Amino acid sequence: MPIDNENSMTNIELAEKSWQQLLTAPAISESDKAVIKAHCETLMLSFTRSSFLAETLIQNPSFVSRIVEPYQPPEKSEALQSLGNTMSSDYLANLDNELHTVASEDDLMQVLREFRNKEMARITFLDVLNKQPIEISLMQVSALADVLINGAYHWLYQHLAARYGKPQSHNQDMHMYILGMGKLGGKELNFSSDIDLIFTYPEKGETQGGRKSVEHQQFFTKLAQKLIQALNKVTNDGQVYRVDMRLRPFGDSGPLVMHFAALEDYYQDQGRHWERFAMVKARVINDDDSQDVKWLKSILHPFTFRRYLDFTTLDALRNMKKLIATEIRRRRLSNNIKLGAGGIREVEFFAQSFQLIHGGREPALQSKSLLRTLDALTELDIVERDVTQQLKSDYLFLRKVEHTLQQAQDHQTQTLPELPWQQAALIEVMGFDSYSEFLVHLDTVMARIHAHFNELVEESHDTHSEEDQLFTACQDAWRISLQEDEFTETFGKHLSASDIRGIYSILVAFKDKQRNYRIGQKGEDTLNKLLPEILYVLINQHPNYIPQVLDRLLGVIEAITGRTTYLDLLLENPDVLKQLVRLCERSDWIAQEIKRFPLLLDELLTPLYLGQQNTNIHTSKQEYQLELREIMLRIEQDDVEMLMDGWRQFKLCQQLRIAASDISESLPINNVSDKLTVLAEVILENVVDAAWMQMQQRYGVPAHLEGTNKGFAVIGYGKLGGYELGYGSDLDLVFLHNAPRSISTDGKKSIEAQQFYIKLAQRIMHLLNTKTLFGQLYETDLRLRPSGNAGLLCCHIDGFEKYQTEEAWTWEHQALVRARAICGDPRLLNDFTQVRNSILTRSRNAKTLADDVCKMRLKMREHLLSKDNDKVDLKQCVGGITDIEFMAQYLVLANAKSQAAMTEYPDNLRIFDAAAKSNIIDVATAHKLQKAYLKLREQYHHLTLADTKYADQSEELDAIREQVTIHWNTLFGTCSGQALKLNL
Repeated sequence: MPIDNENSMTNIELAEKSWQQLLTAPAISESDKAVIKAHCETLMLSFTRSSFLAETLIQNPSFVSRIVEPYQPPEKSEALQSLGNTMSSDYLANLDNELHTVASEDDLMQVLREFRNKEMARITFLDVLNKQPIEISLMQVSALADVLINGAYHWLYQHLAARYGKPQSHNQDMHMYILGMGKLGGKELNFSSDIDLIFTYPEKGETQGGRKSVEHQQFFTKLAQKLIQALNKVTNDGQVYRVDMRLRPFGDSGPLVMHFAALEDYYQDQGRHWERFAMVKARVINDDDSQDVKWLKSILHPFTFRRYLDFTTLDALRNMKKLIATEIRRRRLSNNIKLGAGGIREVEFFAQSFQLIHGGREPALQSKSLLRTLDALTELDIVERDVTQQLKSDYLFLRKVEHTLQQAQDHQTQTLPELPWQQAALIEVMGFDSYSEFLVHLDTVMARIHAHFNELVEESHDTHSEEDQLFTACQDAWRISLQEDEFTETFGKHLSASDIRGIYSILVAFKDKQRNYRIGQKGEDTLNKLLPEILYVLINQHPNYIPQVLDRLLGVIEAITGRTTYLDLLLENPDVLKQLVRLCERSDWIAQEIKRFPLLLDELLTPLYLGQQNTNIHTSKQEYQLELREIMLRIEQDDVEMLMDGWRQFKLCQQLRIAASDISESLPINNVSDKLTVLAEVILENVVDAAWMQMQQRYGVPAHLEGTNKGFAVIGYGKLGGYELGYGSDLDLVFLHNAPRSISTDGKKSIEAQQFYIKLAQRIMHLLNTKTLFGQLYETDLRLRPSGNAGLLCCHIDGFEKYQTEEAWTWEHQALVRARAICGDPRLLNDFTQVRNSILTRSRNAKTLADDVCKMRLKMREHLLSKDNDKVDLKQCVGGITDIEFMAQYLVLANAKSQAAMTEYPDNLRIFDAAAKSNIIDVATAHKLQKAYLKLREQYHHLTLADTKYADQSEELDAIREQVTIHWNTLFGTCSGQALKLNL
């Protein structure tokens, strides 16, 4: 039997196949068949352009009468607004008729989905046959969304009110208001779109008139959860909308619904610039014109539209513009009509930028509609009419392309198609004779948009004067094939003879390499401008080891030669180039990181490293959470590949900032580790949430859980637990859960809770460990879990306690000293902390403990310390980092029974403080050990930044190690048969 490969079939072949399937569909009636045959020609033509339409009709032949229903769109644009109101009324009347028969939430889901599929099929039929303009299609899709959301909301409100009563305020029913964001808010929703929502209600109180009264917060939270499920859940009838709640205050970590006073506090105290940008489009979907809605609008309006223009708004717009350009570079979005250069997003940014700047003083610019905003910009003489008219025309062209792409298969895509049948369908709808002709026109449209986008909040660039002889020399050095003696003469006044020789040989070798690359004329032109700039900056900054720094720089340039956008970035931003030279001078590790991940060059656009990195650990964590949330909001929740890239890019960028501050010596070593540690914590929290959502979609959640609890916890050991992460450190993790033995998950595919948590742990490991284009997020080690590699990936808290009490070795209790709760269910995290304290405060024989600790240390040194190395392994050497860590662990295990304060902190520095306060060691000893530990860790960090593993021998290092060894021998004496000896 030959395989029927639909990817290789033509539009007509696919349409004919669908036609036959429709005529023989099990659910087709004779009356349906008669309507179908009467409209044979138009239906066949529409099938060639939309497989979604064909599949919907095959599943539901009875939809055909509605789909082919006669329709005459208005000819004048003035009639569009009234048409929108008529659409909503018609949809509402039809949906209300069907909702009257709904008796359960399952019935509700079926009615919503069938209504959505029927009406979307009708819109598709009209669109792919060009029976209506794109403006009307956008209004139809948006009006349909409004009605479906409202219909689901009101049914669920009454359903819950029957049990709990209704929320009341001033003797009137109180409602939850639904803010539609983005294109839904602007009534410009795309065909296969997710919907961004925010839920809020007027004030606290308790419900009245039901069988069981509950607080308003509880009632509206249940309502919000049920509304999301009614719209978002995938059933046999599909999905109404993917619901995205990440724009709400505090994002995924915030409450699902918030009362007005809390909402107002958030936006006044914590609202960020991007949230103002998002709020421009916010519209109350269920606007009942009540006093409560007016109250809500009075909260949001002053946050969104400022009466005055402040410089922070312009800075924010510049930053958002850079963010868009950065994303285009990183994700290579050249074939994406929404996110690519000159795409839909850039038109939206153009309009919203003027709304943020002028909207507070010009009410006409407070419109949710992009098209009306563009008209207002002309009417207010802010933007020329020919610009706004061209932008409107180009925007509508792109929106028509977007709708056509999505109507082909009802997929949320803005990427140009690769399959021939999809390309053919697209050009037929768009009215082009060939796909190449369409691409030429599309390129012209997007180039026009991008030019207008680039003119927004322009920034000036420095240039060289003609009298700058050094720059002229640098141009000659690159563009002219100078002999070595000519090169020496050219730079004799600026450089030493050895530097000139080194630079000359490196440049010659680089030129030879470049001849093998085909980078195109644009890339070659950019490189010819950039190389003299690099030489100029290098000679002016005059770092040590100029040839070595140039070699590192050219390594970066070689890595980005094929990506001219990054060459342009360096050429057009002199400060970025200067910063790159400084970083390459100070760290080969940084140079290698930038070479491997050129996206890090974007970080140099905003050199915050030196000024704003020295923040305390709590502020740093909050900043990371806010920044990561903003990044994650730009990624679809179910796009696992993009999520993984997003986390990795975020980590790389933050790590670069920390390293840059570290090598400038503006950040003490313990602050470096603090920041690297809380960075890992924030990423872990985000990864766990994403993994949980992915598992929940597949299996549901364990049935014992209530609210947002996960019954799951991540425990950090080692450097993560002790706030001592370094660059490239792996994460020592243990996963715990608290599910009762008999519990299973509540999803369609139900599994035992224990199995669910093991799969969750595997998923987290996959998200962390997988190597992508942007490397590995973190290397993880789970060997410290009960029974090590032989144990379960996720252990019950009771099993963990039993193992630690009855089976764990001394070295496992040493490891527990540095363990702490990282993220997860608060109750479970507290249970772990109690287990840790009870184990650490057990009574122990001091001599037996000392012997165990010494034996383990000697065993580690035997296995891990290189025997034939002239250099020093700072971790494993006698008098090194691990010796200090073992002393701290011994002090806790030996004394926590009588001094409970010894268990409070998992990090070595504070353990020594606690030991001194408890008179276990004297203050002078504590300070000496802390000082030695910080110095050794600082050297270790800098070795990483220098991309090397071992330290050179030095008098300072010998003195530190000797002092540590004295403290070791004082503490342990000759346990294990011998004292430590330092061989210098």
